Amino acid sequence: MSTTEPSPTLRTATFTCVRCGLTVSALDPDGRGRDHCPSCLSSRHTVDRVDGGASDCGGRMVPISIAVPRSGAWVLIHRCTRCDELAEAAVAADDNHLVLMRIAVRPLADPPFPLDLFGEV
Repeated sequence: MSTTEPSPTLRTATFTCVRCGLTVSALDPDGRGRDHCPSCLSSRHTVDRVDGGASDCGGRMVPISIAVPRSGAWVLIHRCTRCDELAEAAVAADDNHLVLMRIAVRPLADPPFPLDLFGEV
């Protein structure tokens, strides 16, 4: 974690969500850079994961899953609607908890197999 204060420009920087149109601060409540909307959790494809630089795609990144690495901090997994590239983003304290839980329990609510099979086991 950085001990330096964010620049005044970054502290006041905002972006508009590509899905819901919410004006979002570029910093989360902990002062870290934010790359997704805290309301709908969508973002824009701006970073090329392969080359590490800026991406020319610009497609909408939709949240598809939650990952929990060994550190225990939740991470959002996004997929680009234009090029299908996957990306991860740290979950912020002000992210919509209902949407996060809906994404996290989706595999249990809609399993890829019929639940009737449990009766036969």
